[in-house]
Parts: sequence; structure tokens; C-alpha cells
Amino acid sequence: MTEFISSKSARLDQELALYLKISRNQVLSLIKGGNVSVNDKVVTKAGFALNLGDKISLIKPQITPIQSEFKAEFDVEILYEDSDILVINKPIGVTVHPAPSVKEATLVEWLKQKGYTLSSLGGTERAGIVHRLDKGTSGVMVVAKNNQAHTALSQQLSSKDMGRIYLALCDLPLKENCIIDRPIGRHPQNRLKNTIVSGAKSAKSAFANILTTQNKRVNLIAAKLFTGRTHQIRVHLASINRHILGDDLYGFKSNSDRISRIFLHAYILRLIHPRSNQIMEFKAPLPNEFYELIGKEVNKEIVDESTTPSILCDIFRDSSYWMYYN
Repeated sequence: MTEFISSKSARLDQELALYLKISRNQVLSLIKGGNVSVNDKVVTKAGFALNLGDKISLIKPQITPIQSEFKAEFDVEILYEDSDILVINKPIGVTVHPAPSVKEATLVEWLKQKGYTLSSLGGTERAGIVHRLDKGTSGVMVVAKNNQAHTALSQQLSSKDMGRIYLALCDLPLKENCIIDRPIGRHPQNRLKNTIVSGAKSAKSAFANILTTQNKRVNLIAAKLFTGRTHQIRVHLASINRHILGDDLYGFKSNSDRISRIFLHAYILRLIHPRSNQIMEFKAPLPNEFYELIGKEVNKEIVDESTTPSILCDIFRDSSYWMYYN
């Protein structure tokens, strides 16, 4: 049992979140589960009004382990690890979260098998996943190794302090570097897809041309996310008639057998370390398939020089004069 004295008059959920350094959603789960008492009386209302000097007691619930019927038999490259965070290079073909429709091991199962799970104060064991990538997208992801790190990183994601840059191969070059600020919602006829929907959740992306082959059939572009909607990059590009190679769901058409994957890769992740407050930058190397496709016309050294993190970050530093789609 954990006990402490209220330092001021406040809502119960606010005081608990501040003291425990966990998210309000986790606090809400604790309170609704009957695990919190004020002056020795169980309180189940998050908005309960505390007075200065009230005694708050917390009973940690039994942890419900992650249920899994699949064994992860794939490898995941670890780019960085310390006591608070794990940074990985997610391979293509791996789904991040389990779902009834997913009949194979996911990244969550891999994390559990490797011992990377959080004992949530809410009573449920969970993976410390902060953000997700589509099954067909490879690249850099950060995973929290404790509840405090998860809360801090989630706040960075919400406040836009966490920066993400993707690389993609497209069927057509951009007319010019651009910002797309168009809301994204579920497609009315195809529930596997999202689309631009007026009044749906806001979504904003920036896109820049990096390299174009001489025949303009393969075009390397970079994308920066300001929000994190499902399929956001793919939907926004489709809305201006640009399609990622291999992305049949969003309009790419080819009879060629050489397109073996969706050519979208989470390349750079910048974050503030949850303990040291140091700005950290991680890069997931560009997969070989990208070089194989673009390298027939563009030298690998040119690709590497054009995609150094400093150059890409400079490109996106000032997009105020770019073409704007809304």
C-alpha cells in the first residue's frame, strides 16, 4: 500500500497523477477499480474534491498478464537501450498491436518474450509502446521501459516535441515541397482504408523531394509528421495523386514483380530523454530494398549524402513558404 498526504485542495485524479507521475488514464483506471481511498474511505470518482491534509491510500491491484497465443519468431534490431527507453528498427510485415483479426505474433508478443513490459498501476501488464507503425512500414520506434518514461514520451508525442521523419519511394515526384493539412477519417466504402473526411480528426504532414531518377519512375521523398493518424502519409499523398511504391491499398498500380513491399520507412526519431532531458536522435538505416530499386540509376553514395539527418532536418526547418494543401 502507498500512502501520502494531499498537498493542496485539488481533484483526486490530478493529485494522484502528480504524485505518482503517471497518466490521467492510468489514474482513472485505479480510481474506478476501487483501489484508492481518501481518509480510509474508498473513492471511485475521479473528480472527488480533496482538502489540504487529506490522507490518500493506494492499493496496487493484481497484475493481469498480457494474453498471447502466438510466439514471436522474428528478430528486431535494437538501435539503443538504457534503463528507461528501448529504440528499435521495426521490420516490415510485423503488426504492432494484437487484434482479433491478427492471426500471428505482433511486436507486443516480441516485447513480452524479451521481458520488455510495464507493470501498469492500472492492473494490466502492457507493452510500453508510445507510437505505432503500420504493418507494412519499417523503421525506428521508441518503447518505454517504465511507467514514468511512458508518460513523459506520450506527452512529447502529444505536444509535438517528438520529431519523426520518414523516407518513401513514390511513383511521381512532388510538384514542389508541400504541406498537406487535411482531416483524416475512415473510408465510407472500405473499412481497411482511411481517407480525407471533412470534419474528421485534423492531420498535418510535410513532404519534400529528395531524389528523382532520370526516367522519373522512382522518386525518393521525405515526410515529416505533425500529427499521427492511421495511414496518414499514405492518405495525404494519395490526396494529391502521389502513391508510395507497393501501396496497392492507396492506389499504386504496377504489374512488376519487383515491388516487394510498401516503400515507406520511419527513418529519423528525435526525442527528449525522459530522465536526462537530453535531446536524442536515432536513425534506422535505409533498407536494402530501397537501394536496390533506386540504385540502378542513382549511386548509393549520393543517396546516403542526400539523406543524412542534418540535411533532412534542415529541409524541414522552415516550411512556411511551401505549397499548402487544405
